[in-house]
Amino acid sequence: SGMYETKDKIKALSASLENIITAINLPEKHKKIEVLEFESGKADLWSDPQEAKKVMQELSDLKKEIAEVKDLGENIELLKVLSDDPNEAEGLDREIAKTEKALKKFELLSFLSGKYDAKNALISIHAGQGGTEAMDWVSMLYRMYSRYCERRDWKFAVLDSTAGEEAGIKSITFSVSGQYAYGYLKNEAGTHRLVRQSPFNADKLRQTSFALVEVLPELEGVDLPEIEIKDDDLEWQFIHSGGHGGQNVNKVATAVRLTHIPSGIVVTAQSERFQEQNRKNALGLLRAKLWIMEKERAKNEKKALKGDYRPASWGTQIRSYVLHPYKMVKDLRTQVETGNTDSVLDGDLDEFIDAELALVVY
Repeated sequence: SGMYETKDKIKALSASLENIITAINLPEKHKKIEVLEFESGKADLWSDPQEAKKVMQELSDLKKEIAEVKDLGENIELLKVLSDDPNEAEGLDREIAKTEKALKKFELLSFLSGKYDAKNALISIHAGQGGTEAMDWVSMLYRMYSRYCERRDWKFAVLDSTAGEEAGIKSITFSVSGQYAYGYLKNEAGTHRLVRQSPFNADKLRQTSFALVEVLPELEGVDLPEIEIKDDDLEWQFIHSGGHGGQNVNKVATAVRLTHIPSGIVVTAQSERFQEQNRKNALGLLRAKLWIMEKERAKNEKKALKGDYRPASWGTQIRSYVLHPYKMVKDLRTQVETGNTDSVLDGDLDEFIDAELALVVY
């Protein structure tokens, strides 16, 4: 019976791979590679180094993904051959387990089939009620996400930040660059609640603080033909970056405040030393916020749409982090919980993020 069981397992792996190939739309990916190879061959590619880096990165990510799918397929074929050989029975279970694990990873990718899931992400974290305590919570969350990015080899850069008066951060916006960054991080949007003994008051009272996380995809103009940003609708102000005083105060007005007159949306970008880069960042943020407004509007028109978008609002509490009187991080949507609060705050979010991705699909 062991042999038939093994063969069934291999059949299941094979079927699972077929489903994944359909879900991630392999032919579409091959087409995209052709387009990018053409782009990367152009003589003037490096005249815009940022654009060039993006093209090369996307090309290498896609090639890697396709190579991994191909390897998996070959692996499964090999398992079929080995399952006919009684001498191979021992090593086979191990190989099957390894392949199952690799498929799991791809299954998550197949859940990331949203229109902008493959994009980079723009994340903002804002302090809510709780004064200094809440601002400290923002800096803890920022550290958590930056560590998560490091674990995944994603790059991140701060676009804008406002320091708290006494400690911590009032609000911070940063970009995350990596394959499927938006897809993985989009479900982090919402209110994060912290319960702990306050390090900021003498009687060590138990305190509850809130922080709001917003997650947007980083979009190009070409991604959004339906949203036209007219120059006349933009009001630019150039301001001195708010440093902490001392040596590093910017003498040059590189910080940018951009107001979109029709919608009233205001964004700021001030982390770069060059005004041009801050302008680009501010436009990127504005584009993402207009996209979200547009999405909300469309959603209200067709309420019945599947996979509706919930904007990050204070009303949607998604996760609770309790450090006192006991230790527990609990996701209020998937019910995933762990007592290992230290590792979560150190960026170990896979369990929460994977569960959330799987949940969104079903």
